[in-house]
Amino acid sequence: MRPDRIGLGVTLALHALAAAALLAYEPARKALLAAAPIMVELIVPPKVEPPKPQPPTELPKPKPVAKIVQKPIELPVLAAPAEAPSPVVVPPPAAPVVVDAAPAPPAPLTQPIFNADYLDNPAPPYPALSRRQGEQGRVILRVLVNVRGTADEVQVRTSSGSPRLDDTARETVLRWKFVPAKRGAEAVPAWVLIPISFRLEG
Repeated sequence: MRPDRIGLGVTLALHALAAAALLAYEPARKALLAAAPIMVELIVPPKVEPPKPQPPTELPKPKPVAKIVQKPIELPVLAAPAEAPSPVVVPPPAAPVVVDAAPAPPAPLTQPIFNADYLDNPAPPYPALSRRQGEQGRVILRVLVNVRGTADEVQVRTSSGSPRLDDTARETVLRWKFVPAKRGAEAVPAWVLIPISFRLEG
């Protein structure tokens, strides 16, 4: 360390020791307290006055806006040229249209009748050989009935399974009488289906 700093430290230490010795000594401490009395002063903050309200500021009045009045523009009125009245053309009367009447719908067709009691149509006989051999079945015949009420043609539509039974039924129906089919009041030829069953009983 530098010598000047060492000397300053020694000086301060000596002063501190001297002050401690004086305070330890009772007569010296009383003399110091009497010489330097302790003063306590109460600091009162200054009184702050509230700000005075300012008068309301008046806004400037808006300036009146001058109204601009626009004069209407007068347009010249142009008169359309008068047109000559056009002659009225009356078309000649149209020729009457002749509409053909639609054809009346055909009258319903009634089927031929073959099973009426007054026709007395006999049932087909059971062939003896078919009975002995136990042949049975049902045959459906397709018959063309003419306007006179007789059979012009007989066809086997569905076989019974036995040609003998089919032939017997067809030959019998060829001799039958029918009520012919009619369209309205007029007799017309028509086809009809006739089922015939062959069944052995007992």
